[in-house]
Amino acid sequence: MLNRLQGSLMIRNGLCATALMMGAVVSGSASAGECPADKIKPGARTQGETQLKGVTDTVLASIDLSKEKVNLQDRQLRTRRLVVQPGGVVPWHSHEDRPALIYIVSGSIHEYASNCSVPILHKAGEVSVEKLGVQHWWKNTGKTPAVLLSSDVFHDEPKADARMM
Repeated sequence: MLNRLQGSLMIRNGLCATALMMGAVVSGSASAGECPADKIKPGARTQGETQLKGVTDTVLASIDLSKEKVNLQDRQLRTRRLVVQPGGVVPWHSHEDRPALIYIVSGSIHEYASNCSVPILHKAGEVSVEKLGVQHWWKNTGKTPAVLLSSDVFHDEPKADARMM
């Protein structure tokens, strides 16, 4: 019985340590690459680059959400890999009805957001949260490609731009 109790405590302590470590990783990522508080200005940008340049966009997987228990009509959950070459641009777009999480796998990239008066630098290991109210464009000003993983809830309509970040 003592061995079983010790084993149970070791598992519980291991799970607690894992949860704490994951919390530290997630909380560290979530706060990275944000607009400095003194630079937040609604309407700081109303437009930006409009042409896609130097970006490879590959859909890795998608799920038709109308066929899942959540039953969201005309929506897909998709994950894509974007490789943005040096000087590459992801053009101005909105996340008005398309929430997304962007994980920077490698390299770095600048975001030019509608509510920030300065560019926001995103580096490898960080996550950018894209939600209601976000309008922006991105540019790789570095010397190496920036590799991003983008997961979003996307309109599955013929008129929707499947390549929109």
